[in-house]
Amino acid sequence: MFTPIERPTETPPAPGKILSDFGPVYASSGFIGWLFAVTAPVAIILAVGSGGGLSEGQIASWIFGVFFVNGLITILFCRLYRQPLAFFWTIPGTVLVGQSLTHLTFPEVVGAYYATAVLMLVLGATGSVKRAMELVPLPIVMGMVAGVFLRFGLDLVHAVFTDVAIAAPMVAIWLLLSALPWLGRRCPPIIGALLVGGLATIVLGRFDASASLQLELIRPVLQQPAWSLAAMVELVVPLAITVLVVQNGQGIAVLKTAGHEPPINAVAVACGIGSAITALVGGVSTCLTGPTNAILVGSGERRRQYVAGIVVGILAILFGLLAPTFTRLLLNAPKSLIATLAGLAMLRVLQTAFVTAFGSRFSLGALLAFLVTVADRPLLNIGAAFWGLVCGLAISWLMERADFAPKPKS
Repeated sequence: MFTPIERPTETPPAPGKILSDFGPVYASSGFIGWLFAVTAPVAIILAVGSGGGLSEGQIASWIFGVFFVNGLITILFCRLYRQPLAFFWTIPGTVLVGQSLTHLTFPEVVGAYYATAVLMLVLGATGSVKRAMELVPLPIVMGMVAGVFLRFGLDLVHAVFTDVAIAAPMVAIWLLLSALPWLGRRCPPIIGALLVGGLATIVLGRFDASASLQLELIRPVLQQPAWSLAAMVELVVPLAITVLVVQNGQGIAVLKTAGHEPPINAVAVACGIGSAITALVGGVSTCLTGPTNAILVGSGERRRQYVAGIVVGILAILFGLLAPTFTRLLLNAPKSLIATLAGLAMLRVLQTAFVTAFGSRFSLGALLAFLVTVADRPLLNIGAAFWGLVCGLAISWLMERADFAPKPKS
């Protein structure tokens, strides 16, 4: 039996009300939130797409889908619920797809996107999201996530050694802005790294200026799905977990901490619908973003923060429409710049994954999930991330049975 999706507690604001709630603080928060999304997360899409053998047109369509579609969803939800509900795409899922593209075709991956979308839609519409989130213990999930993310940390180290002139200044400015919070608030560390890396690339003459960089609107490349049992088994459950548990869980926690009440089931339904639409152009699954929402709730009055979310949505739509221009610009940059940018963006996430995985309960299961995922050896043509979850759950059930008991209430 379907349960009602959470209804907005207030009437959606009229355009005049949105304009009266608008202000420099919310414009700034929205711009910085959007700028974060178009730097390192886009670098991760480029790294995964290039490594998976996708064409420039396919990568541009992927970027168009995850910005344009999710920008529309962001505007709709921010207005309906009067909360800063920014939607983008699952970064762990993107990295997971990168592993899968080493032995699956892109149409098979797209087919798994559709199946994941249906699963999330059903879980959200039936109110089963919370129960589904409890099936796989979070430490085991994060053990798998740490295994998936590890190569980005390693690529960062390799980039520093192989291209010191570009990577080292990026790391240095990132460390400086991270170590001095008062300075980091004026220029977020990852954006500082991008600016310094771009400057070093230009000064050293490392940018490939042979390609045309004029403004170009997107001409989406529609992707035909292929239905593969191996892809379904390998990707659907892990992708749904990275969205509902890892990404949405982080975003919901950020919003609740700031005093908002995000509609959990409605968000899951939106992720399902958004994932199905972005899959048309090869985009990875939609999620409620944690980092961008954290930026949006970091300043201003709580009742007006939804406006910053609307700003993010508008800028995302514009960026998606111009995806070919930005894709070509970044693809012509040195690979070390992209690897360093993606690695720096993943450092804190990788740290959180390790702390969550090995902080207390289910640590042995988390360790096995991590090791199996890092080994990256497919079995039955199904990728290692899925087997990491399976092995982690199995070992915890055998060796850490007591950890499955509910925590005593304090």
